[in-house]
Amino acid sequence: MPIRLLSSHLINQIAAGEVIERPASVVKELIENALDAGASSITVDIEGGGERLIRITDDGSGIARAELKLALERHATSKINDLSDLERVASMGFRGEALPSIAAVAQLKLTSRTANDGHAFEVEAGGGEVTEPAPCAHPVGTRVEVRELFYNVPARRKFLKTERTELGHIDDALIGLSLARPEVEFRLTHNGKPLRALPAALDHAARLRRLKPLFGAEFTEHCLALMADSPGIALSGYISAPTHSRSQPDQQYFYVNRRLVRDRLVSHAVRQAYQDVLFNGRHPAYVLYLELPFDAVDVNVHPAKSEVRFRETRLIHDFVYRTLKRAIAETRPNSDDPVSDQPPTLAPSPAPAQQAAWGFAPARDYPSAPSALAVSGMYSLYSAAPSEEVREASSAALSPPLGFALAQLKGVYVLAENARGLILVDMHAAHERITLERMKRERNQSALVSQLLLVPQKVLVSESEALLAEELNVTLSDLGFEVDRHGPEALLVRRVPALLADVDLSKLLRDVLSELRTYGHANSLHAYIDELMATMACHAAVRANRRLSLPEINALLREMESTERADQCNHGRPTWVELKMEDLDRFFLRGR
Repeated sequence: MPIRLLSSHLINQIAAGEVIERPASVVKELIENALDAGASSITVDIEGGGERLIRITDDGSGIARAELKLALERHATSKINDLSDLERVASMGFRGEALPSIAAVAQLKLTSRTANDGHAFEVEAGGGEVTEPAPCAHPVGTRVEVRELFYNVPARRKFLKTERTELGHIDDALIGLSLARPEVEFRLTHNGKPLRALPAALDHAARLRRLKPLFGAEFTEHCLALMADSPGIALSGYISAPTHSRSQPDQQYFYVNRRLVRDRLVSHAVRQAYQDVLFNGRHPAYVLYLELPFDAVDVNVHPAKSEVRFRETRLIHDFVYRTLKRAIAETRPNSDDPVSDQPPTLAPSPAPAQQAAWGFAPARDYPSAPSALAVSGMYSLYSAAPSEEVREASSAALSPPLGFALAQLKGVYVLAENARGLILVDMHAAHERITLERMKRERNQSALVSQLLLVPQKVLVSESEALLAEELNVTLSDLGFEVDRHGPEALLVRRVPALLADVDLSKLLRDVLSELRTYGHANSLHAYIDELMATMACHAAVRANRRLSLPEINALLREMESTERADQCNHGRPTWVELKMEDLDRFFLRGR
């Protein structure tokens, strides 16, 4: 076939194949346009799962009459002007492909009115033809109607799923966009029936109420709110408590400058932060908002704008990892006030070199309740049974979060009383976490001890990995390795971290090199060490069926209150639960 120019209609249909995958893609593109127009209320009306009708109505700034036809031309946009604008994109859309791509595979009607116009105008497009603007009635804002999607591309239409499936994808797209802009009201109807209504949320409490129907009551009741910043970068949002994880990664939303993205780098940072507090195969839920200068991120790397490229990937990874890890570390027994109007602010995360200097906050002084005591050897500090002073303190405002010991059940659980009711503690799980955190502190406060191998071990690697090991020789030495290059595709390991002398050195070294290349640090090395220490802590913790005295139990409770991540054991199981008086009254039908 001879070389020739494609028709503009065929070009738009090809572009539609990249941008318009299914009805949910149309909804996403049109809502993004509405948000860029400054809409405070957006209504989405769907018929037939989006195949028959998609109608998006907003109260944004609208489109002037003279620009209505131009808006349906390919690469026509009001959001960028030159290359410098493309390098710091602040809007949701900017390519100018959405409307002409949709019009190439559906029948489209565009109605809009600006504040300066006395009435609205509308144009219709389909089959490559666009009508002249005609006057009509419509309030300030824009309405886009898309009918008979893929009517002229039957091969694409037959790949659409059932009406319920396509509606589910539309709902998912709406949820993702609504989480990005909590100050905007969203409504969704299907076949004339209201399906979802999300009122505008302007404060912290309202945002939690808006999250409840999307994530469930369990998430909003137990999530951790965070807000941290550093020069030129800020992270805020909500993450699930480790004890309230999910079997699927279906509630994970990460936004970069209010744009929902899927990023492997960020996913890795989140997994590392939750590393020793989740069951294997469990996943955290989160809604995180990363704000950084527009020129520090490239959003023009994917037609659907679902991926971005960071200019400082390691900085972003470390910031997300340290912020979440610090927030998770605060999951310990506490007596926080009810939800306030603002989420708590986390102090800027220190650099890795400063982390060893972190200590625990001093334990609060409670009546007859010494803090951070050893689990054994404290008989002289407690009487055989709680004194009257302790009983009074347990019901007073100064009662410690876990209260004071009452008894031990079947040698497994500890019962304690605090100001709000009854506390149940799994003593083995709690002591396991206490022991592991103590071992971590000791490791952070001393240099990593390495051990010289009697016989150097040869490790076969790729040529690029061998070159990387040679370049990072000093970094590997700081991590406890002594590695020499032994030919083009081999390394000779002479020294390793002492705790890891018996592990698979070939796999460990490859993991370390891979993470050093990608993220700039070797989390896998610390993961191996943490896993080993977790096993040691499990064997060192008090076992089930061991009887503890009341003084020992009280000492264990005080240790839990001052230990990071004390809400869950090393395997992600909860270490304690609280039954408030109203819960107990409900069990026994008191007051009914």
